[in-house]
Amino acid sequence: MATLRHEFYETEDKLTLSIFDKGADPEQVKIAFESRKFTYTNGDKSLTLEPLKGQIDPSKSDYTVGKVKVEVRFAKLAHGRWGALVGDSPDPLASFAAAPPQVSSAPGKPRKNWDGITSEILASDNAATSDQDPNAGGDAAVNDFFRKLYADADEDTRKAMMKSFQESGGTTLSTNWDEVKKEKVEVKPPEGSEWKKWAA
Repeated sequence: MATLRHEFYETEDKLTLSIFDKGADPEQVKIAFESRKFTYTNGDKSLTLEPLKGQIDPSKSDYTVGKVKVEVRFAKLAHGRWGALVGDSPDPLASFAAAPPQVSSAPGKPRKNWDGITSEILASDNAATSDQDPNAGGDAAVNDFFRKLYADADEDTRKAMMKSFQESGGTTLSTNWDEVKKEKVEVKPPEGSEWKKWAA
């Protein structure tokens, strides 16, 4: 059996292997993923990598067959660089599961209670009332006022508010339906600005 030229590159969570098998037929290519073994066969050509330097997740590993090469993507179980495809290094996951978790805390340095700090800030952020601050609320207070005014209004007042606001381009808001229903509401821009009609 002929062995195949191959190369790889890796990231912390993935390793990509390029197997140069020009004109490989996807129907003939057979690939087997195991946790520390990889096998590629295509007719009389084969490539076996065992033991892999680290463990892979066979269910998340995949491959694509191209015209010039077959690209195999190994999903690493443990993040980190391997440095090589194969090696007799001890399985990092075997010792990883057995090792007790290490908690590093510097003696004498208290840990911050971020949840406590957040709840303290939220508790101190009580909204100031208009009795305490005449400018309290800003736009939100104005919007709440108009929402309440519209919600509590009768049908004629609502019609007057809608018609005056729309026809004036948002520059006038009237609650008097008897006045608004007679004619189109005039645009009254704020002092120092001018009204321009934009082409549709």
